[in-house]
Amino acid sequence: MRDIARRDDIHDLILDGVDVLLARYGFKKMTMEDLARQVGIGKGTIYLHFRSKEELTLSHIDRIAERLLDRLEALAGSAAPPDDRVRKMLAERVLYRFDSVTHYSQSLNDLLSSVRKNLLARRQVHFEKEAAVLERVLRDGVRRGVLACPDPASAAHVLVWSTNSLLPFSLTTRELGKRKEMEERVSRIADVLLRGLIRRSARPSTRTQKPECD
Repeated sequence: MRDIARRDDIHDLILDGVDVLLARYGFKKMTMEDLARQVGIGKGTIYLHFRSKEELTLSHIDRIAERLLDRLEALAGSAAPPDDRVRKMLAERVLYRFDSVTHYSQSLNDLLSSVRKNLLARRQVHFEKEAAVLERVLRDGVRRGVLACPDPASAAHVLVWSTNSLLPFSLTTRELGKRKEMEERVSRIADVLLRGLIRRSARPSTRTQKPECD
C-alpha cells in the first residue's frame, strides 16, 4: 500500500479508480472507501490529492478533456490539408469521448447529476479550448486560400456546437449506437459543415455541381 501511495503516477491511478467505480456504482453510490480499496491505498492518501468526491469526479472528466485536447493539437499541427484536419478533429472530439465512456451504463448527465452545475461550467471551458484549436486550423485554411471563412472564431464554435449532439451526455453509449455508426454520423455532419467552408475554386469542378450551403 505504501509503495503504491509513493508512485509518481498516483494521481492518475486514483483517477483510473474513479473511472472504474463510476461505471460500477455511479457517483452517488461511490464512496472514498470503495476508491481506496480499488486503488490499493489508504483513504487519507486520496485526500492528500483531492479534497472531495466531487473534485475527484470533475478531475476525471477534466482528464478526458485534456487528453482529447492533446490529440486535437496533434491533428491541428499535422501536414494534412486544413479541411482534412478539421474533418479528423471533429471525428476525434466525438469518438474519443465515446471510447472513454463506452463502459458506462448511464449517460454522463445521469451519472453525474449531483455535480451538474460544476460539470456544465467545466464542460463549457473544455468546449472553448477545443474551439480555439479548430479556429487556428480554419485561419490557416483561409491563409492558404482553401477555406472561405470570414469569421473563423464563430465558425469554430459552430463546428463544436454541431457535433455536440453526438457526445455521450444525454444518451448512453448503447443509445448512441455502435462505434461504426458514430463514425458515419460524425462524417456526414462534417461533410455538411465543410461544404459551406471550402472555397468553390478549391473544389473539383463537375458538370452537375451539387447545391452549396454557403
